[in-house]
Amino acid sequence: MTFLVGENGSGKSTLVEALAQAHGLNVEGGSKGAMHSTRSSESPLGASLRVIRTPGRRVNSYFLRAETMHGLYTYLENLPSPVDADLHDRSHGEGFLELLERKFRGYGFYLMDEPEAPLSFTSTLRLVAHLDVLRMSGAQVVVATHSPVLTALPGATILELGAHGIRRVAWEELELVTHWRSFLARPDGYLRALLAD
Repeated sequence: MTFLVGENGSGKSTLVEALAQAHGLNVEGGSKGAMHSTRSSESPLGASLRVIRTPGRRVNSYFLRAETMHGLYTYLENLPSPVDADLHDRSHGEGFLELLERKFRGYGFYLMDEPEAPLSFTSTLRLVAHLDVLRMSGAQVVVATHSPVLTALPGATILELGAHGIRRVAWEELELVTHWRSFLARPDGYLRALLAD
């Protein structure tokens, strides 16, 4: 379980998209066979990466990209046998979790870009539990996130991206954890500088 953490523009999503491309997954989300596209905006980094697979074992794989979920749902609903045609009918967060639980199952290689985006606190905890099930099944999961809740998963590798490059950090050392703790302890201190009188 690997979490990529950093400010907007630090390269988290670029790296996850490149991993998806290198693995042959649709860079807008889905599986290797997913044939949907809106507008190409991905970095050419994926063409420079090489995936090393465990020989002899079939690997499930899927990419969840928060910003392109609507297009993925539409693609899935228009398949000849649309087993996922109900995703548009759910709330944004419910559809997200349902897709994760249907497609991210068992041993495999799974990628997620900001999966916490549509989720409530309780739903984020449900995602943490699902990530733990994946880990226990031997799956390899890479998640780009801003969530201190997701990154709290015990035993996960956390890589922080920033001006310093990429470095491994402990959860307690993450800037986002420090900032959230400070904000929750004294929101008025943060907001005073931002809001007009």
